[in-house]
Amino acid sequence: MNAIITATELASELARPTPPVLLDVRYQLGGPPGRPEYAAGHVPGAVYVDLDSELASPPGPAGRHPLPDLDAFAEAMRAAGVRADRPVVVYDGGQGWAAARAWWLLRWTGHPEVRVLDGGLAAWQAAGGVLSTEQPAPPAGDFTPLPGALPLLTADDAAGVARRGILLDARAAERYRGEVEPIDRVAGHIPGAVSAPTTENVVEGDTVFRDAADLAKRFASLGVTADAEVGVYCGSGVSAAHQVLALAVAGIPAALYVGSWSEWSADSSRPVATGPQPG
Repeated sequence: MNAIITATELASELARPTPPVLLDVRYQLGGPPGRPEYAAGHVPGAVYVDLDSELASPPGPAGRHPLPDLDAFAEAMRAAGVRADRPVVVYDGGQGWAAARAWWLLRWTGHPEVRVLDGGLAAWQAAGGVLSTEQPAPPAGDFTPLPGALPLLTADDAAGVARRGILLDARAAERYRGEVEPIDRVAGHIPGAVSAPTTENVVEGDTVFRDAADLAKRFASLGVTADAEVGVYCGSGVSAAHQVLALAVAGIPAALYVGSWSEWSADSSRPVATGPQPG
């Protein structure tokens, strides 16, 4: 199954008698809440899902966006109409990070068919898609989370992947090098990790993914091989989900370290590396 869907393809599927369940996951780190933007206009039929309260638990020792309580996640997904036997499409404002977090959570908890709208709302509008202010009330879904369908890393697991495989750091390169750290306690990266900014997954100046062959070439240049064990982390497990999605588009399975740097750096006993990665 392809992990992404184009705006044109989505328009065609929404015209079917049984369209996919559509989730709007607009979110900006430190920005205004996404719900008012959703209320002002969204893809017709979409239900809003809040990343902070429905796709994550409250911040704490496990990071800024820990895994959500599974009962609360199940309740939110059922309220949005998510069913195990019906495809789901998720989108956000265009960056793709929040949508990828919803994609990863649904796939990790066992939903068999979830895709991200490539380019998000911006791509939908660029393709001539209309917006609606009508807030649907879908019939309750029946989705029951069964975690474990995608690989998940703990902090110790991530350290192990960095030693024996490829651990990709999806943050900006300057945060990886430890030159700046606007959010977390300590600057730097997990020892052995490879800098791989999420922003390089998309076409320059756009919000859509680079094509699969181009992404595969990009990851190969970072040392990702067909038999490599691959893990990804970021600041709090959001942009790293976008990296896992990009790897999936390229045909490469990867594990997500949800706690990411916000969990790793909160523990003063864990080692921190700085500077550029070895050449």
